[in-house]
Amino acid sequence: MNETTARALPAGACDCHVHFYGDPREYVPRADAGLAAQRGSAAEYRELMQRLGHTRVVAVQSILYGFDNRCMLEGMAQIGTGARGVAVVAPRTPIAELRMLDRSGVCGARAFMLPGGVLAWDELEPLARRIAGLGWHMQVQLDGGELAQRARLLESLPCPVVIDHVGKFLEPVDTGHPSFQALLRLLDSGRVWVKLSAPYETSRTGPPEYADVAALACALLRHSPERMVWATNWPHPGRAEKPSEAQLLDLLHSWTGKQSWERVLAGNPAALYGFPCSSADRRTALTQ
Repeated sequence: MNETTARALPAGACDCHVHFYGDPREYVPRADAGLAAQRGSAAEYRELMQRLGHTRVVAVQSILYGFDNRCMLEGMAQIGTGARGVAVVAPRTPIAELRMLDRSGVCGARAFMLPGGVLAWDELEPLARRIAGLGWHMQVQLDGGELAQRARLLESLPCPVVIDHVGKFLEPVDTGHPSFQALLRLLDSGRVWVKLSAPYETSRTGPPEYADVAALACALLRHSPERMVWATNWPHPGRAEKPSEAQLLDLLHSWTGKQSWERVLAGNPAALYGFPCSSADRRTALTQ
């Protein structure tokens, strides 16, 4: 996409979920990931940053590479100080490796709990104990329909928890559904965050409004605007038809309005991912 957005982004605006992919001869894809080889280099992503106007990004380890975080780290290094990372690690990962990742800008561990992931549910608690001392969070992608069943475990983890993609309800739900209500209760703990991202992955009503997912996103914003962040999910892995990132930003604005726009794009990511606070971030914090 060569689109730009006319909407001004706040200082410190952050895209909180992207993936980097490289030459498959160097970064060998997992045969059992359930995802074909993808394209999307850090150099290409920097062009998107220039078009949209954001200066910060969170790279998330792709399921394509499993525990081999090298491609993500290389992409982060190319972006520079505006990059943070969420790695795939295990309870048995040596502490020396975790500290190396931490020095490289990693601040979270990814738990992809759908087909293609490399962790089991009973590994989350020991992994959370291992990363808590580093100040990391646990990023979880699951079928949102399981949240009523998984909420007790997620709330018990000894680190902050980030839930992907508006909860990623693979079957449509309304705001009264028990699993969506469980998500709201998790937010009430003060230690859970949600990414307002990738509505196209689960919407049945489709673009440009994604009205079914939008209803959930707006309910989450009304409930806990201080723990919502936004992301493009670039380069939209597995999608033959790629959405417009500029239109995804416009969609976010239709959800947040002016009141929460800066908070979701800049203030909240600064708090969650440890970016330096801008003056806009500090003004946002004063209103929370």
